[in-house]
Amino acid sequence: MLSGKAIIFSAPSGSGKTTLVHHLLDNTDLPLSFSISATSRPCRGEEQNGKDYHFLSPDEFRSKAANGDFVEWEEVYPNQMYGTLKSEIDRIWLAEKVVIFDVDVIGGLNLKRYFGDQALSLFVQPPSKEELGKRLRGRGTETEEKIQMRLAKAERELAYANQFDKLLINDNLDDAKKQAYDWVSKFLES
Repeated sequence: MLSGKAIIFSAPSGSGKTTLVHHLLDNTDLPLSFSISATSRPCRGEEQNGKDYHFLSPDEFRSKAANGDFVEWEEVYPNQMYGTLKSEIDRIWLAEKVVIFDVDVIGGLNLKRYFGDQALSLFVQPPSKEELGKRLRGRGTETEEKIQMRLAKAERELAYANQFDKLLINDNLDDAKKQAYDWVSKFLES
């Protein structure tokens, strides 16, 4: 792989990391390119293969993992795997861009270990568990049982916040966008 910089956004589901990543990608003065994760979960809502995720069957995913095609991957829920394909990193660095990741917490920690000082890792934290539940229900994409699973997982993930380079509490979206932009800009200048 070519060497370059990486920006890693991780958070419990519903914390706002995807909104922040899209905000940074919309800033054309930042040389960022989105790393499209692979997943074995079904497509949700208006998601598109090759744009939001590389959607793979569980068998296809396991085959790529066995072939060493991932920088990192994990089985987040039974038969629901997520990972970063090495080909995605190569694609972005060949275009002389900085790779930006929108990944779950364990994936973010694995990516930080992999990239070391080449990466800036940011943990996006919701202002409260109650607000997180409200955001997840507001999506209207999952059953209450799935939401409860996500909230339980979020509780565990919050314990990892101190292992990231920066902690961003997303209680005001405009402030969070500005803070994320400032941190990323400073990292890219270093």
